[in-house]
Amino acid sequence: MNVSRSDQAPPAATPGGTTGVRGRIGALGPVGLVLAGGISVQFGGAIAVSVMPRVGAVGIVALRLLFAALVLVVVCRPKVRGYARADWGTVVAFGVAMAGMNGLFYQSVARIPMGPAVTLEVLGPLALSVFASRRAVNLIWAGLALCGVFLLGGGGGFDGLDPVGVAYALGAGAMWAAYILFSARTGRRFPQADGLALAMVVAAVLFLPLGITVAGPKLIEPGTLALGAAVAVMSSVLPYTLELLALRRLPAHTFAILMSLEPAIASVAGFLVLSQALSLAEALAIALVIAASMGAVRTQVGRGRGTRGARGGEDPVTEIAAGPAAAVDTERVVDTESTPAPERTPAPEPSGN
Repeated sequence: MNVSRSDQAPPAATPGGTTGVRGRIGALGPVGLVLAGGISVQFGGAIAVSVMPRVGAVGIVALRLLFAALVLVVVCRPKVRGYARADWGTVVAFGVAMAGMNGLFYQSVARIPMGPAVTLEVLGPLALSVFASRRAVNLIWAGLALCGVFLLGGGGGFDGLDPVGVAYALGAGAMWAAYILFSARTGRRFPQADGLALAMVVAAVLFLPLGITVAGPKLIEPGTLALGAAVAVMSSVLPYTLELLALRRLPAHTFAILMSLEPAIASVAGFLVLSQALSLAEALAIALVIAASMGAVRTQVGRGRGTRGARGGEDPVTEIAAGPAAAVDTERVVDTESTPAPERTPAPEPSGN
């Protein structure tokens, strides 16, 4: 994962030898794609919460993973031959982490508002970044995040939030950290997004029996299927696609900073779709966690600039903080540049993105 966009060749000039307005718009494009992906995933989550009374949290997760797996398999057309047992072990672990992250998160938002749920969940990647860096300055960011959690809990206790929902959110954060790690490993072993598609299949296979057991015939009602498909596209397929497109022109650390805004986007989605208003203390708590996440990422960037390897890449910790899409995309670039191989016909990318 040691590829820095700043070390790549500059983009070709537009016809006429100048970039002009088109170049400036192009520079803003990747940021817009990431923000659009974040909006999509959080509003998709809000829609999922509205569907839960029909099929429960387990049912909506089963539908989301099933439809996402179907779409990714059709688009990516991953090959299943030629991989070692260790490769399959990695992709299965990735799928288990994905299933756990989704299952725990939806159990959480069934009990507590989306903004606090995502804020607690993001502590997992934040803790991973802080612990992996082993720098004293990150204790400041950890302390800031803990202050946010303290405020979110109403001053030390979680009387204002369902403690079971809080536990589920923290568990989802732990699984998110595992998801990021196994995503990076999967990106090293599988080309392009093949590993992601296969891991999504694993997650769907794990959750579908649970969904059928919990929801029964309600799971296949036309309205529920349509909403499940919408949640899958908005919360999985579209965000991953937008992020992968953005990361072709966006540094991993910038991506990570933008991803730190997820709790704020979730709060807006919860307010607009589910009428979940935040108190002043909760809003301040979310702001503190966002600031801590951004600060941790910026710290990793400073460290990465001072410790680049022979290949001139990003600090691995920064790439870990950037998340799964960064891992998949940067590994794809590494494989393409270092060991050219005959390329398969690429899957068509969504138009208009």
